[in-house]
Amino acid sequence: MVIDNDPYQWLEDIEGEAALAWVAERNAETEAALAADGAFTSLKEYIREVLDAPDRIPYVSRHGAFLYNFWRDAEHVRGVWRRTTTEEYRTDAPAWEVLLDIDALAAAEGVKWMWAGARLRRPDCGRALVSLSRDGGDAVEVREFDLATRTFVEDGFRVAEAKTRIGWIDADTVFIGTDTGPGSLTDSGYPRTVRRWRRGTPLDEAETVFEGETADVAAGAWHDTAPGFERDFVVRSTDFHHSELYLLTAGSSLVRIDVPDDADAYAHREHLIVTLKSDWLGHRAGSLLAFGFDAFLAGDRTPQALFTPDARTALAGHTWTRHHLILETMHDVSTRIEVLTPVPDDGWTRVPLADVPELSAVSVVDTDPDVSDEYFLDVSGFLQPSTLHHGTVGGGTEIVKQAPARFDTAGLSVEQHFAVSGDGTRVPYFVIGPDRTATGPGPALLYGYGGFEVSLTPSYGAVTGRAWLERGGTYVIANIRGGGEYGPAWHRAALGADRARAFEDFAAVAADLVARGVTTEAMLGATGGSNGGLLMGAMVTRYPGLFGAIVAQVPLLDMLRFHELLAGASWIAEYGNPDDRTDREHLSDLSPYHRLDADRAYPPLLLTTSTRDDRVHPGHARKTAARLRELGHRVLLHENTGGGHAGAGDNEQAAHNNALVHTFLWQHLTRDTP
Repeated sequence: MVIDNDPYQWLEDIEGEAALAWVAERNAETEAALAADGAFTSLKEYIREVLDAPDRIPYVSRHGAFLYNFWRDAEHVRGVWRRTTTEEYRTDAPAWEVLLDIDALAAAEGVKWMWAGARLRRPDCGRALVSLSRDGGDAVEVREFDLATRTFVEDGFRVAEAKTRIGWIDADTVFIGTDTGPGSLTDSGYPRTVRRWRRGTPLDEAETVFEGETADVAAGAWHDTAPGFERDFVVRSTDFHHSELYLLTAGSSLVRIDVPDDADAYAHREHLIVTLKSDWLGHRAGSLLAFGFDAFLAGDRTPQALFTPDARTALAGHTWTRHHLILETMHDVSTRIEVLTPVPDDGWTRVPLADVPELSAVSVVDTDPDVSDEYFLDVSGFLQPSTLHHGTVGGGTEIVKQAPARFDTAGLSVEQHFAVSGDGTRVPYFVIGPDRTATGPGPALLYGYGGFEVSLTPSYGAVTGRAWLERGGTYVIANIRGGGEYGPAWHRAALGADRARAFEDFAAVAADLVARGVTTEAMLGATGGSNGGLLMGAMVTRYPGLFGAIVAQVPLLDMLRFHELLAGASWIAEYGNPDDRTDREHLSDLSPYHRLDADRAYPPLLLTTSTRDDRVHPGHARKTAARLRELGHRVLLHENTGGGHAGAGDNEQAAHNNALVHTFLWQHLTRDTP
């Protein structure tokens, strides 16, 4: 049912008095329905205990002699930025030097600051460009910070709140793209221009080194600090999946790095590394290629293939150390990892780096590619807490941190199955839970995303373990098309007008779970966020009979106005353009908001969002809740006032949100169970 004149567009007024009053009423209804549940308080406390646990692994990144970490717990609600030495980090209770206390800063300035990261100046690492988010939004305020004095630099670099891109060139110069007034931002709200800004000079007088188009997604620049290979680069993102890379010469001219515009490319020392998204030079999409950088600029198009995909194996990622490349691949969504080493005039050698258990995941946490072959490697699984390894390529390795078990895994197992989608495609999915052949069908929760080439790999979820698995539920992750589990083709299969294939895949997994006796339609719930929230909207409107309850978090639901709301224009390459007549036809069909009907029966729905989400507009969730209420359907809305696109700004909010979600699901999916 297409809505020609949207009666709920007033709910897009994020801070509007009427809209916020309406939201407050919905929040009160949700709290009454869920937070008054007898088990809610104890569940929230149980989840909060995990989030605040002092024996969590403090993951680090190396900058010079120190290892840096950002940490939140019950005492540090907004968190502290801190550092320690390698020797201290190896101990059970490292001594940390606190650099910046965000709680103290927020209290002193009367602003709900949240940590949004820092860029340290190399090679001395004596200064940082600290980003602070107001209550969780993507827009940040940037301030220069002195690590020796642990204070912000008076009259240092400082940028007002915007979706800023900034990075060091040298001690007194940065590249910056930010909101400098009319014409400085793209339609998506990101920087359109790049400037070279020198300390002590007005930002509006800084030299402009690049200007993109307003229809682009963003422009940015960075300085490569690798000793002996110092270079400047500019990138123009024409849309979410296409970009142009340039070398910025000493004379400020631009030299195009002539790779396909859908490829990911960057320079590393003497190499040009290219990840293909389409076939090129006789190599398949999904391949990882290495060229000589100078030779490429001179016209040589002869690469070394570092990885070539097959039907079941895809590239998961890669990370440099000083002399090696650590390569991560996925075979049917299980990770493999090996080390590649360039041999002058003789290609590359490769050896395994570590053995990874089946149905597990491994990820490189950090390396120091300008200095050493050190690496930090994290290994985990659905029922296997994280183990952090520290090692040197070609040398020894040690376990430096190991997370304790956070939930009872007795009687639980992990299996991988394949569902057959409507067009015959085999879709993998993971099942974590008890043996249902012995117990019979039970409550199950199905999670999916299916977009932007994002892969869902095995990981240890302590909150899900406590809030769902320990209580007897089964948790399922669907690796549907639109993701990157099988490379670029898996993503492209659900782009634009083909987005419904992702929906069909998810529905096929749901049906397969019922057919296998894992659960029933009445006991099957589904959840997803952001693009996964669009997926949930599709399940509500297209496959309502498959589910007993659905949760859509920070969802994208109005597919005819998404491009006009906040960062929405940046996703046109993923979904299509509502202003294009051809695209509008399929977007109207895909749009959950426009498919709602009074005469269809929908499963109970919980929508969650954040007033401070400046990526996916809260209007999507608000308007859908209002429309469903008008049509007489069951719906709850919870809108957190802070937290941004993450939905929560601290562990208290995160625990509350998770308790609401799992209470809602447990209420609706266990009504007919003993």
